[in-house]
Amino acid sequence: MNWAPLWQAGPVVASHAVAAIAAALIGPLQFILPKGTALHRVAGYVWVGAMAFVAAGSFAIHGFAVIGPFGPIHLLSALVLWQLWRAISHARAGRTTAHRGTMIGLYGFALILAGAFTLVPGRIMHAVAFGP
Repeated sequence: MNWAPLWQAGPVVASHAVAAIAAALIGPLQFILPKGTALHRVAGYVWVGAMAFVAAGSFAIHGFAVIGPFGPIHLLSALVLWQLWRAISHARAGRTTAHRGTMIGLYGFALILAGAFTLVPGRIMHAVAFGP
C-alpha cells in the first residue's frame, strides 16, 4: 500500500477516506459486541459519527459533477444521512429489529459496496491499494 496518493489529494479527500476506513473497521466490531451494552452504544455513536462525516464531507468532493457541483454519489450521501437518523430513532424508540436492519443496510450498501467503487482503476484508493 502506498498512502501518498491519498495525502496528495488534500485534506478533504484524505479525511473523508480516513473516516470511511474507520467506519469499515468499527462495523464488524458492532456485529460481534453484545447488543444494548454501553460499549455497543459508544462504538455505535462513533460509527455513526464517522459515517455522518463521510456522507457530509462528500458534498465538498466534486469529482463527477452532473448537476452543478453534484453527482450521483451525493444522492447516496443524502440517503446515508437520512438513514443514520432513522437508525438512531429506531434504537431510541426500542425498535431493535428496524435499527438492526437499517444499520446492516448502511454498512453493506453505503460503506462496503460504495467503498468498493473507490477501488476502480483511475481512482485515488485504487492507487493507494494497488499502485498507479
